[in-house]
Amino acid sequence: MSGVEVITFGCRLNTYESEVMRSEAEKAGLNNAILVNTCAVTGEAVRQARQAIRRARRENPHARIIVTGCAAQTEAATFGDMPEVDAVLGNEEKLKSASYRALPDFGVSAEEKLRVNDIMSVKATAPQMVKHINGHVRAFIQVQNGCDHRCTFCIIPYGRGNSRSVPMGAVVDQARKLVAEGYREVVLTGVDATSYGADLPGTPTLGLLAKMLLKQVPDIERLRLSSIDSIEADSHLFDLLADEPRFMPHLHLSLQHGDDMILKRMKRRHSSADALAFVEQVRSLRPDVSFGADMIAGFPTETEDMFANAVGHAEECGISFLHVFPYSPRPGTPAARMPQFDRALVKERAARLRVTGEALLAAHLDRMVGTRQTILVEMTGFGHTENFSLVAAPGLVPRDMVSVTITGHNGKHLTMQVDAAQAA
Repeated sequence: MSGVEVITFGCRLNTYESEVMRSEAEKAGLNNAILVNTCAVTGEAVRQARQAIRRARRENPHARIIVTGCAAQTEAATFGDMPEVDAVLGNEEKLKSASYRALPDFGVSAEEKLRVNDIMSVKATAPQMVKHINGHVRAFIQVQNGCDHRCTFCIIPYGRGNSRSVPMGAVVDQARKLVAEGYREVVLTGVDATSYGADLPGTPTLGLLAKMLLKQVPDIERLRLSSIDSIEADSHLFDLLADEPRFMPHLHLSLQHGDDMILKRMKRRHSSADALAFVEQVRSLRPDVSFGADMIAGFPTETEDMFANAVGHAEECGISFLHVFPYSPRPGTPAARMPQFDRALVKERAARLRVTGEALLAAHLDRMVGTRQTILVEMTGFGHTENFSLVAAPGLVPRDMVSVTITGHNGKHLTMQVDAAQAA
């Protein structure tokens, strides 16, 4: 192979940072190299990264393999010990061209492979500019990194460090650049995006940033948020939902559970009543809104009644896009020291919660049939409506915005007919 290939796992922030990595590595003159940007959310994510590294080595025996990302930050030695790996970079180092110029030669020891600093010492997030997001018609923009909270199940603060925000002006500049490249939809991403601005002068909020972006970059046709923590939502976000048609009616919530005792043991900052009140308020402002959410099944001490509360909470909140994670103990987290369930029970509860998610999705898709929608066509032969419903879009051109009538669904995605006026 020649050039730089990037293999990305995990969140939208990683997707954005992979473009920065590619640019910085190429700037440094790196060639014949594979960068693996890992995720540490679950043990399964780490396993998949290791598997991908081994496969990359088999298929590219002479390439240089550099591993980075959250799993590399939290488990540097694990990846340094892999014979397939030539170097391990931390989450700060991966964004600097100097890191790629200073890579060790082949054949060094496992310790010499490691270029991973103390992420907690990082106090600011330097703005990073990219020209495009490879393989995507939606543009992801990093607005924040790190997290100041310490949920008992979560390893991510130890991979990302404490919360730090990108200055508003830099976010606006990045948005202008991506819109000028033809991107019609912008997605604001971060580890804890709703904590945005607490470390900046004047303490602006995520909602205020979104308002500023839509005002300063009027050619943004769609503005969307990645995952948010509803307890941190500010009044500007509610204003946008009520009054701004370019602000998309879809929110992905970091719920994690629906039983109040488990939420306390997770060290979450909201109750089930808080979450329900939030979705009800948002729906009152924007009736066409849809919600996604992350939920964990099989958390330590979760009784059958507690699990039932989680299922009922997802139903009561009307979560159309439910992302279910079987609890995965992450070494170094408080929850990993709690009494653990048998993995078979954890997987069985996750499977039951997914069945609930499938029913909620089907009900949402039922409600969409017969409605007129605008979809942004993607490179996969599908498109997304404003409320993030997936629509099959055979024969349509990626990046086009198309008006359609929803004709049906198969339980996973919608089918459509292009509106006659647009077809003509």
